[in-house]
Amino acid sequence: MDQHIKKVYVPMTETAFFILLCLRKPNHGYGIVQMVEKMTDGAVRLTPGTMYGSLSKMEKDNIIRFIREEDKRKIYQITDLGLEVLYLERKRIERLYKIAQEEM
Repeated sequence: MDQHIKKVYVPMTETAFFILLCLRKPNHGYGIVQMVEKMTDGAVRLTPGTMYGSLSKMEKDNIIRFIREEDKRKIYQITDLGLEVLYLERKRIERLYKIAQEEM
């Protein structure tokens, strides 16, 4: 993996984490917003500005890719590189959780 990509995405923002998690299946921006709100019981609400800025950056970094347009909505999906980054972040979070469990 490109060290630049690793440095930029690990550790990743909560927004990036949820976007990648939601794009394991093809989805569009508004669909991601709805999924995140549902999976966090409304605790996390992605704003359109943050969401679309992140999607654009992630697409440039080849973390996600544009698949098609549907009803004027761009559909994206995570790439293999994106899956790799998501996996690294998950491992990092698991490590933090394990340490916290041992120390509390």
